[in-house]
Amino acid sequence: MADARALQARLEQQRHAFAAEPFPSAETRRDRLAHLADMTRHHRDEISQAIHQDFGHRAEAETRLAEVFPLLQAVGHARRHLKDWMRPRRAGVPWRLQPARARIYRQPLGVVGIIAPANYPWSLALLPAVDALAAGDRVMIKPSEQTPATSELMAKLAARYFDGDELRVVTGDADTARAFAALPFDHLLFTGSPRVGREVAKAAAANLTPVTLELGGKTPAIVADDADLSHAARRIAFGKWLNAGQTCIAPDHVLIDAARLPAFIEAIRGAVKGFYPDGTASNDYSALLGEPARQRLEGVLDEARDHGCRVIELGERQSLNQGTKLPPTLVIDPTANLAIMQEEVFGPWLPVIGVRDFDAALARVANGPSPLALYAFTDDPARRRRLLEQSRSGGVVFNDTLWHYAVPALPFGGIGESGMGAYQGEAGFLRFSHQRSVFLQARHNAVGLLNPPYRKWLMRLLGL
Repeated sequence: MADARALQARLEQQRHAFAAEPFPSAETRRDRLAHLADMTRHHRDEISQAIHQDFGHRAEAETRLAEVFPLLQAVGHARRHLKDWMRPRRAGVPWRLQPARARIYRQPLGVVGIIAPANYPWSLALLPAVDALAAGDRVMIKPSEQTPATSELMAKLAARYFDGDELRVVTGDADTARAFAALPFDHLLFTGSPRVGREVAKAAAANLTPVTLELGGKTPAIVADDADLSHAARRIAFGKWLNAGQTCIAPDHVLIDAARLPAFIEAIRGAVKGFYPDGTASNDYSALLGEPARQRLEGVLDEARDHGCRVIELGERQSLNQGTKLPPTLVIDPTANLAIMQEEVFGPWLPVIGVRDFDAALARVANGPSPLALYAFTDDPARRRRLLEQSRSGGVVFNDTLWHYAVPALPFGGIGESGMGAYQGEAGFLRFSHQRSVFLQARHNAVGLLNPPYRKWLMRLLGL
């Protein structure tokens, strides 16, 4: 209750500030975005250290690549395009209502709440804030309780770079997160699991708060028979074992022609050896976040072994003072009823499944839940077109993995089981804006002829 009252008070403070400045100028918004960039750029070493502390080991290059770089790039993109995004749009007016004019004004919503996950604790908390600040909103963030060092650093730096009524970071446990989700925000964005996403949506529904849910899912990678196996293996290995597989758009499993499966396994072996020559001891290979993650992953792997799956570990397990490094591991041809194929892997296990051909792989994807991303390795334009037309996913990447997320102009979001709504770039600006319809009637007009008593001849003339 104390948490709820304190959170409500902070929300009211931001609401009051928004009411006093309901349409911040472009200069004000650009200034707030610059503060967000400075907060990240000037403290990147502290950010890396905090994340490393929370994980037990996080490769510094991965933190810079996946936490710092995307945020700075998103801020630069928003600042460059902000004035155009803010500009009112013309809307066509039917000839019967002319000479009236119509416009669409992009108006800030108010106060946006963000509930962030633990796997990328800096970027996934602050990237939505880029869009919300660009839209002219106030922002309140609840970072994950699983990354306390990063969350405390974010709260400390946010208080230094922003007024509390502009952007505020709220730390606390799961009870705080539940109280946060129940606040009457003008929009609430949640990134995390489908199970928790449903709870967040229910809490928001009580206040009729609109939600954006980024939920992940079982992202497939299809390797067609015309794909270069060495290239496909390197790109899948990069996407899979970045952050030890703890990425919502990591390749979750591979679908490949059964005849090419042995050669793909060898190509993956080579890719892993090239990326991590010292195996899990490499400083470039990250640890799992938390003991529950290790227990869950080992449980699903044990089940796969018990059901006769071939398991290929491409390294050794390594225990750290805090956290564990689990090696890149292939699970060959698991059946659909196993947990590893029922839930998002979210770790370094990679199921590799032999299928008849590309069409069989595409049918399998099309008939399953819609993933957050879909990867396909093929140079065949006809196959690419069929994949785009016959499947659903949040995003699609051909001949690579992950990098669509690094394009600020591309919307990022899921569909169906993988979420609802999208943010990033102009899509994010619109997500956190109200598109307000405005109709401007001319002083001299003919719409008065449509007043009662209605004239049949006029209705016929107007085609009504």
